Amino acid sequence: MNGPELRALCLSFNAAVEDFPFGPEFSVFKVLGKMFALTDLDARPLTVNLKCDPDDAVRLRAERPDRIIPGWHMNKRHWNTVTVDGGLPDRMVRELVEDSYDLVVAGLPRADRLRLDRP
Repeated sequence: MNGPELRALCLSFNAAVEDFPFGPEFSVFKVLGKMFALTDLDARPLTVNLKCDPDDAVRLRAERPDRIIPGWHMNKRHWNTVTVDGGLPDRMVRELVEDSYDLVVAGLPRADRLRLDRP
């Protein structure tokens, strides 16, 4: 997966937007104002910070310490930095991004979650 593919994936989710609050080089993907992914799409290697269930975060880091580490400049309990350089299957990367989005949506107020469910 490359930068444009990661951007397209993040923007494929309902109500997802790209923002640049940390400068033009850092893409922040949000749903209803809440961040679910942070990346420099031009960085080599390409990495992305993703929200993660704390138990899953620890498990993933233990399974793939070469590609998944505690979130850089993030709450290490809830965020992982994932290296997206072909070392992980694209399917796994897609699932991690989707899980991050889903966790953020689950934390939104009920009225916002219901709004997202509407077509």
